[in-house]
Amino acid sequence: MRPEDITALVSVGRPHIAPDGSFAVFATSRPDLAADRNVGQIWRVDLPDGQPRRLTRGVSDAHATVSPDGGRVAFVRSDDDGVAQIFVIPASGGEPVQATASRGGVGDYAWSPDGTRLAFTARVPEQGRYGTVEGRGAEAESPRRITGIRWHANGLGYIGDRPAHLFIIDAPDMDAEPFYTPAPSAAADGTSPTPKMTRVAADAVALTSGAASHHGVVFTADGAHLITVVDEIERDRRDLRTPLRAIAVDGSGSFEVLGREAGLSVDDVAVAGDGTVAVLASNPGPSGMDFIAPDVALYVLDGALTAGTPRRLTDPERLDLGEVGSHITPIGDDFLVQNRCRGRVELLRVTRAGEVATLVDGDVEVGGHAAAAERIVYSLATPTSLGELALVGEGRLTSFSAAVADKSVLVLPEEREITARDGYPVHGWIAVPPGEGPFPVILQIHGGPYASYGIHLFDETQVLVDAGYAVVYCNPRGSAGYGREHGRSIRGAMGTLDLVDVIDFLDAAIESDPRLDGARVGIQGGSYGGYLTAWTIAHDHRFAAAIVERGFLDPVSFQGTSDIGSFFGDEYVGTAAEDMARQSPMAVVDAVRTPTLVLHSELDYRCPLEQATRYYSALKRQGTEAEMLIFPGENHELTRSGRPRHRVERFEAVLEWWARYLPIR
Repeated sequence: MRPEDITALVSVGRPHIAPDGSFAVFATSRPDLAADRNVGQIWRVDLPDGQPRRLTRGVSDAHATVSPDGGRVAFVRSDDDGVAQIFVIPASGGEPVQATASRGGVGDYAWSPDGTRLAFTARVPEQGRYGTVEGRGAEAESPRRITGIRWHANGLGYIGDRPAHLFIIDAPDMDAEPFYTPAPSAAADGTSPTPKMTRVAADAVALTSGAASHHGVVFTADGAHLITVVDEIERDRRDLRTPLRAIAVDGSGSFEVLGREAGLSVDDVAVAGDGTVAVLASNPGPSGMDFIAPDVALYVLDGALTAGTPRRLTDPERLDLGEVGSHITPIGDDFLVQNRCRGRVELLRVTRAGEVATLVDGDVEVGGHAAAAERIVYSLATPTSLGELALVGEGRLTSFSAAVADKSVLVLPEEREITARDGYPVHGWIAVPPGEGPFPVILQIHGGPYASYGIHLFDETQVLVDAGYAVVYCNPRGSAGYGREHGRSIRGAMGTLDLVDVIDFLDAAIESDPRLDGARVGIQGGSYGGYLTAWTIAHDHRFAAAIVERGFLDPVSFQGTSDIGSFFGDEYVGTAAEDMARQSPMAVVDAVRTPTLVLHSELDYRCPLEQATRYYSALKRQGTEAEMLIFPGENHELTRSGRPRHRVERFEAVLEWWARYLPIR
């Protein structure tokens, strides 16, 4: 795969299915170099074996859901500035009708059970900011007074002055007369007022207000309430426990479903047909901040919304339901969830008695699911595809991977498990170019650390292999998908067991495979992978060069600059000066002799730019060969959802760096 071939990488969003199970809808997204943005539309496929077809032809259409009567499809469409609104289209296709006109853009949304209304969240900007005063730019706004411990978020910016609130609005009438652009007219007094264009048929009604934000929009079965997670910015100390509230849609008030005393951090909420509420949640412990290898499990609230203590259905020591994007789908009396396991993501069906059945496993990563009338559709990724849609029991419904096959020759990674020096098993993969070699080797390290490399088509690996490099990558201790003990083993000990695992996996791969040239090795990683790359090159000097990308490099400054600085470093490396220094790449930067390329994004608030600039400056000051590449307008998600041209330019810079310091012979 060449850098520009990312345009063939189609991802498939969470699907939705008609109430009678007759069809499913889903959104696709892919990078487009000409538009220099990610583009996507809404698709429909009739079940069980229809051909997928586009329902919309917008530039940025996502998050499609079918109305309760099955006759309409709602979706979110973003404008050129990224502001999203809800649109509704007939399920058979046609011209979309705009349903909302929120200044802050729509976040989550849901149909009411009777299909007459749509509820949604939207950020409400403080008056005087974010364009609420015509002609007043951001540089002329008043100063922001910060009193809490959080003030910004990666990919968003400031959060305290634009909380997310709940709204409800009438669903548009699909048969109503369209709105037309009004023509100018002269008034009796000789003035010529500018007519206002009408875009939506109804005004949204705010259901919440105040400083707290609200995340998630789930109707109760009777449609009388909306269940949502309340997010209040803490004044003194981070608390990951999240209250769950029910908001009356008639505006008559709210009540608490789960309070902080329940001790749960809620990730997802769903309501079954009989009104039972299910949540995916973890327990961040008495401190409210223990998020490392979280014990995410499926819980139900039996009976009324105020039933009290939720009942746990799954064992977090056996199942990892915390995959990014993991969610709940009610199906009859049961629930569907995703389980992360050894680089795969399975689809499970869980009964209310806690019995678990595996519906989808093997070499797949399930990304989303939906069910109706005992039909289950799911999105998935495989070693040869970033996204497809499939029907349980019937197989795939799409073939987006054909676009990749037309452009690229993919190499299928080979799975390995080795034994580390202390006897611990380490699981991973190697990807090798065609031929006998020996090929120069690049050791890749994933982010997280509680994340994992998986079996899906990974452009990072494929581009390097296409350029002639063998790529070695594994899921060391600290990673997800191998049990909580595996994930928690580096708490307070970053750069110890994880370093052992990546180095021992690299050594074992080289020793066992003559195609790998152990005398020519490079190393690269992003986020936590940037951390471990920087840590490794301070302790192991075998590498011809290194790439440290968007790294967590200095726990001290991270506390006051990162959007997760109020708890991430505290939990992983501790707060004592000696503990932070013992696990800090900045504390050992003087030992680095490896030529290092530092990659970072200007608007990265997860691992802020100062982490890169201070690390790079230290390398230059001591005479270590180093370069830095900073991408304007990008955040921590550059490699996954950044501008396509920036993603290609990043790949070109990576390949140029390796060609310079680790050339192909």
